[in-house]
This record gives sequence, C-alpha cells and structure tokens, in this order.
Amino acid sequence: MQLGFAMLCAGSVRAKNTMNIMLTNVLDAACGGISYYVFGFAFAFGQGGKPNGFIGHANWGLQNVPNASFDYSFFLFQWAFAIAAAGITSGSIAERTQFVAYLVYSSVLTGFVYPIVSHWLWSTDGWLSATKSVGPGGLLFGSGAIDFAGSGVVHMVGGLAGFWGAFIEGPRIGRFDKSGNSMNFRGHSATLVVLGTFLLWFGWYGFNPGSFLKILVPYEGVKGNWSGVGRTAVTTTLAGSTAGVTTLFGKRLLDGHWNVLDVCNGVLGGFAAITASCAVVSPWASIICGFGAAWVLIGFNRLAARFHYDDPLEAAQLHAGCGAWGLLFVGLFAEKNYVQQIYGGNADRPFGLFMGGGGRLLAAQIVQILAITGWVTVTMGPLFLALHRFRLLRISSEDEIAGMDLTRHGGTAYIHNDGSEQLVHFTTKGDKNHNGKIPI
Repeated sequence: MQLGFAMLCAGSVRAKNTMNIMLTNVLDAACGGISYYVFGFAFAFGQGGKPNGFIGHANWGLQNVPNASFDYSFFLFQWAFAIAAAGITSGSIAERTQFVAYLVYSSVLTGFVYPIVSHWLWSTDGWLSATKSVGPGGLLFGSGAIDFAGSGVVHMVGGLAGFWGAFIEGPRIGRFDKSGNSMNFRGHSATLVVLGTFLLWFGWYGFNPGSFLKILVPYEGVKGNWSGVGRTAVTTTLAGSTAGVTTLFGKRLLDGHWNVLDVCNGVLGGFAAITASCAVVSPWASIICGFGAAWVLIGFNRLAARFHYDDPLEAAQLHAGCGAWGLLFVGLFAEKNYVQQIYGGNADRPFGLFMGGGGRLLAAQIVQILAITGWVTVTMGPLFLALHRFRLLRISSEDEIAGMDLTRHGGTAYIHNDGSEQLVHFTTKGDKNHNGKIPI
C-alpha cells in the first residue's frame, strides 16, 4: 500500500517535486512506525485496568505484548493502517509544504489523532465500536457504528487532515489565474499513476479481507470467515471497478475526453467507499456503492475548483468524501445475516435501512461521520494553523517555482545530463571515423 501511495503521488505531481513527495512517503512509514510504537498503539488499543471509551492508556511501547488480546502481528497490521492515513494527507499538501511540517504532522497524526479514532471504532471498549464488550455503557443505538476496514478511521481521518492542511496554506502558485479560472496542473507521469493504482488495488485485498484477522472461524454448516474473506474481496473488486468505469463515462460526458488519471482516482474512490461495508453487503450492493462514489468524487472536485481549493491528488475529495459516503452506505445496505456473523449480538440487532433493519444503524453511522469530522478539525486544524503562524508550513515562492527537488533535496529525480559525458580514447583497428575517440 505504501509503495502504491508513493508511486501515485510521484506521478501526480510535477517532475520538479518528485524527490520531495517520495521522501515524504518514506518518512510517513518511518516516522509513523516510531510514533505508533511509542504512543499510537497504546492510545488505540491499550485498555489497562479501567477501560476507557475515548482513549487507550496501556501497552506503551508494546509493554506486556503478546497478551490475551493481541500479538506483535496485530501491531504491524494496525501500523500499516496508521501510515496509510498519513500518506493520504501528504498528497493533499504536496508541492508547496516545508519538509519539517511533514515530520510534525505525520508524527502527530499517526501517534495521536488517528489512534483515538481507531480506539472509538475498533477497540472493544470504544464508545462507537460495534464490538464493544467491556467498559461502561452499551452499543450506540444498540448497534454501534460499523467501519469494517477504515472508510472513516483511515480515509476520512487522512482526507480531512489533508483538507485542513491544503486549505490553510492555500493553492499552488499559478493554480488559479487572476480571474479565478482553474489552470491545469497535470502530474508528470501517467505511468506512475497507473502503477500506483494497481499496487493500491492489490494492497486493498490485504486491508479489506485481511481485516477479518482470523480465517478459521466457522459460522454455520460450510460457512465461516473464509466465506466472508472471499465475499469481501469480491465486493471490494466490484466497487472499485464500477467507480472507475462510472468516472470514465461521467468525465467523458462532462469534459468530453477519456482520461486514465480520472479513471484511476475513480477506482480508488470506489475502494475508499466500500472499505466500511465490504464485509456486510452483498456483491450487487457494492456496485451501487461504487457508482455513488464516482459521482461523489466528481461532485467534490467541481466544488473544489469553484472555491479555489487545490489538492494535487484530489485526496481530500476522494478519501474524505468517498469515505463519508461509504459510512452512510453501511447504514443503508448492511445485511442482517452478515452483520450478525461478524459482530454477533441479538437477533434484533440493527442492520441496513433499505434491507429492512430500521434507522438505528444509519443513525450510528451519521454520528460516526460527525465525530470524526469534529475530532480531526479540532486537532489537525490548529496544528496546521500553528505551523503556518510560525512560518513552518509553506515554502517560499522562489523555492516553489524552482521546485523543491532542486532547492531542498539536492537535485532532481530525473537526471538527463550528469556531467559524465566525455570522450574516451582507445585504439581500434580501422576506425577512421572517430579517430579513436568514442563518446559514452
């Protein structure tokens, strides 16, 4: 997944900022690994003696791991989710952000902001969790909020953090002209964008089906988690495929061209949307999810251009917008038997509104959207404002025009003439054209 983000980001920016964006993706993983080890995992899943629905408070630095609840492998799996959220944010603020700002926000996001949300939804004592089994209080509205693999926890958190960063530092120089018209800043390599998309596509099969954690768990008869894993892979595939095709024809209708870059973002938007419901909806429903995600992405991109919001990777529109749609989709189309198989509970446990399950699950999903939006806004918004106030957020206009690879990272990613071209003298028989000098 991280390699996919790196290639997608590299292809979506101009060539003069390629080294910068790839370095930030590497450091999202590295800095995120340290901060998630020291603080993040404890905030997300540490329960201690007194379970807390808001924040974890045990297992600092993986103390007392392994234990009855999780092993080292669980930490590694959750770290991958955490750095994915940071990678999403780096795309929104690409091409004009100081390097120190990347280090600060990445550490805070993976070490504190993201873990709190994952505690709410994925810990057994989280106040929003659909698997809440310990601590005071019961399931929210009798169902809890369902986010199976992170449409809200990962994609909304990363997308909203990126939104506030990009909004506070403003658009790239020249992105909008004096009349307010949008100028086309295309990424330098469609090849890298397509490569990154397929790497992410493959990685999503680890995120979504992998979120079952255990495969040998029987339900009834010949059914078990192994059936859910396969179904989840199918729903993921269909949602992404439908979103990509819908985006292709939608953009053709609106803009009059077939654009592979739009299709790639459409595919990823479909994946971001289905991630919440991938395990609790049928394959036919995932097609509806992907179709809706494509139009959510197109609509938010239109709004972004109208309000002069600049996001080089459409990351906030894609991950926050499609992620929110995915959370709502759970409340509409989650099926009763799938919800009970995965989350257990009584026979009257709420499920999707359109599937006859009433509106309680949908209400929990709406609360989840509002809670995540509020939390990221009150944490990452002030952080980016502070970086802006202390002039640590945006690079100078001179550096931005020249490109950060040249001014901040010692050289460009693509070297066409490195100064080594020269004539080498050697003796050959019958070589009259070059006089014994061959350029290399």
